[in-house]
Amino acid sequence: MKIAIGNDHAGPAYKEAIVNFLNSKKITIFNYGTDTNDSVDYPDFIHPVASDVASSKVDFGIIICGSGNGAAMTANKYQEVRAALCWTKEITELARLHNNANILSIPARYTSIPQAITMVKIFINTDFEGGRHQKRVDKISCI
Repeated sequence: MKIAIGNDHAGPAYKEAIVNFLNSKKITIFNYGTDTNDSVDYPDFIHPVASDVASSKVDFGIIICGSGNGAAMTANKYQEVRAALCWTKEITELARLHNNANILSIPARYTSIPQAITMVKIFINTDFEGGRHQKRVDKISCI
């Protein structure tokens, strides 16, 4: 499995913990995030993740910013991306099961690092149900 990760200044500690978890699972990581708390512009770190997902260079993306909203909005500009803003394990599971989300957007200011790790575990281990949900997912893209 290959995963791209990107974050702004709200997420370096989250990214570090997530990368450590993913490394322990022998998952290949493409790291586009900042490593400092110095203010940066989140799109600069989210576009490479979304591009990798859209081009199928990676299986999934993980993006982190303060609210998770700006990161998700940026990623969702790509036609092949379905970035889901998640803050509970239940929402994370449904994002994969029903929406076939391929990017997990984590709101660093509204979740804990242990919560984020749990969401990542659920995200990468939950398969899309397909079936009745497939026709809905097919209607998401504008093209």
